[in-house]
Amino acid sequence: MNWYDRLVLPYLLDVACGLPMVQNQRRQLVPKAQGRVLEVGMGTGRNLPFYDRSRVSQLVGVDPAMQMHRLARKRSQQAGMAVELMGLSAEQLPTADASFDTVVCTYTLCSIPDAAQALREMRRVLVPGGKLLFCEHGRAPDQGVRRWQDRLQPLWGPLAGGCQLGRDIPALLDAAGFVASTQSAYLAGPRPMTFHYWGEAQAA
Repeated sequence: MNWYDRLVLPYLLDVACGLPMVQNQRRQLVPKAQGRVLEVGMGTGRNLPFYDRSRVSQLVGVDPAMQMHRLARKRSQQAGMAVELMGLSAEQLPTADASFDTVVCTYTLCSIPDAAQALREMRRVLVPGGKLLFCEHGRAPDQGVRRWQDRLQPLWGPLAGGCQLGRDIPALLDAAGFVASTQSAYLAGPRPMTFHYWGEAQAA
């Protein structure tokens, strides 16, 4: 890991993930989590203030970026929300089948190397009838915007921790065996970065 990834990137991502329109997406989605909750890609803990503590009996967070865990722990204390943090990616979750009632995944699928495998793992660890709550930016519906996503990707990826601008979120969910109720729209900001998909999904 170079100095940029270790010292600069965590704070840049924390600022980007704390922009008002992004926080509003979290505010709408995260309070729906209940029971035993797994958050995939906890990052710096931006979701922590939005959990409804009365509905969550356990919270486990996974993220391979250990340099972000310090900020996540700080936010955990500020929110009064206990969390068990694990420094690993979601492609191989060390948990039993049907371990969680809810999986929360926000602004994460863009940067997981094998997003399809990670989603299959999320489906595996959900109880029957459990829900995946997701909010992700991704592939835009407009051809001109998609061309810009492709042009920017070689520069954007290394600067943004491997983030992929044009991932097809609905297709990934479908291929992993989820049935999703999905909303989508452009949020405020440059269009190649701000087309969003969000909603709830259950195993097919």
